Amino acid sequence: MNRLETEYLGIKFKNPLIGASGTYGYGTDYKDYYPIDLIGGISSKGLTYIPKEGNKGTRLWETPSGLMNSIGLENPGVKNFIKEGMDSIISLGPKVLINLGGNSLDDYVRGAELLNESKIDLIELNISCPNVKEGGMVFGVDPQSAAEVTRKVKKVSKHKIVVKLSPNARDISEIAKAVEEAGADGISLVNTFLAMAIDIKNKRPVFENTYAGLSGPAIKPIALRMVHQAAHAVKIPVIGMGGITNYKDVIEFIMAGAKLVQIGTYNFMNPYGVKEIIEDLDDYCKRENINLSDLYKIL
Repeated sequence: MNRLETEYLGIKFKNPLIGASGTYGYGTDYKDYYPIDLIGGISSKGLTYIPKEGNKGTRLWETPSGLMNSIGLENPGVKNFIKEGMDSIISLGPKVLINLGGNSLDDYVRGAELLNESKIDLIELNISCPNVKEGGMVFGVDPQSAAEVTRKVKKVSKHKIVVKLSPNARDISEIAKAVEEAGADGISLVNTFLAMAIDIKNKRPVFENTYAGLSGPAIKPIALRMVHQAAHAVKIPVIGMGGITNYKDVIEFIMAGAKLVQIGTYNFMNPYGVKEIIEDLDDYCKRENINLSDLYKIL
């Protein structure tokens, strides 16, 4: 399927599909449905320098054409993952992106330093985390904060850095430009939208933290718009995501300016989804007699 081959930051992906962080586990969750090496890349479940237990109470809540989550970045911590899970995810075959989060600048820097000797392909820097030392403001909604964490991680990391942007920022293009100027090698977007659900029987919010992140098909048109805006605001390459459920969605994101795409909530809706999308993309390229990369950023 060489018609689907895509180059991103000098790295050749066999196809543009990446299993999105938080929905694809650490790469083995879908091995009973198709060979994992079919997919172009895997973005790991979010890791932090300090292990996290995650949020209490309800963590997932279905909405019309969407899914809300409040997982709380439950993870074993970067150091433990390097010891116990890193070799496994690398051995699967697809390119490996390690999704790195943190609640302080020091957390991000220390986590990136620990990853320096790992044979991964990229770090996906999740800046949709609250900065506990600055009153809980999310790093990714303020250009100055987004730039600062990007700059500090870039300074210590031996790996290329793709910054994952929050759609809850006031101006997505402004944030994209800020992290580009701070040295980001690429950007990915969008993360989940801040949302709310209410339990009318018990007369309280569904989630312990009141608000949660919305993903799934419902957000796709907004995500597509933001990818288009960001891709045309910066020169660094973009990874797009948000509500993709079929090969046509993938093509739309590529036309809008995404070099690669991530498949998230759809993995829960259809565990065979990645395999089917790859097959449909290849059939489309054969019918059109094109390479998928020919459609890049034509809008």
